[in-house]
Amino acid sequence: MPATQTTSPGTTPALIPATPRRAARLVPAGLAAAAVASAATTTIAAVGSAGGISLGVSGAPIPVLGFAVLTALCSVIGLALALVLARLVRHPRRSFVHVTVVLTTLSLIPDVAADAAPSTKLLLMLTHLVAAAIVVPALARRLPAGQQH
Repeated sequence: MPATQTTSPGTTPALIPATPRRAARLVPAGLAAAAVASAATTTIAAVGSAGGISLGVSGAPIPVLGFAVLTALCSVIGLALALVLARLVRHPRRSFVHVTVVLTTLSLIPDVAADAAPSTKLLLMLTHLVAAAIVVPALARRLPAGQQH
């Protein structure tokens, strides 16, 4: 359903969401994707650590469960982004994918610059890419391709 704009005399247009069903579809999917991505990144970290890859950055180890926590947090931020874009932009799916590709790319910069072994850097980058590969499509496919404002 398209969103509609309404105005009252002397006011600016306000966007009214066409239906709360969009959020009802996005939230469970986003939370499920966050859980799957958290499990995946934790597994990658645990397997890497068991295989001899250090999880240390700047001399401090990253706890394996820290991967789950940060993945869940960033996934929920992605869900919030999807909800905002679904409400505010003309092409939510395309906008979401473009923004998340940029954010995922930017998320690799600290990994590259980290004071860590090359194998650790690669493991960290892999976790970012795996999480994005799970969460972004799960949310994007539930966003409308376009809507009229």
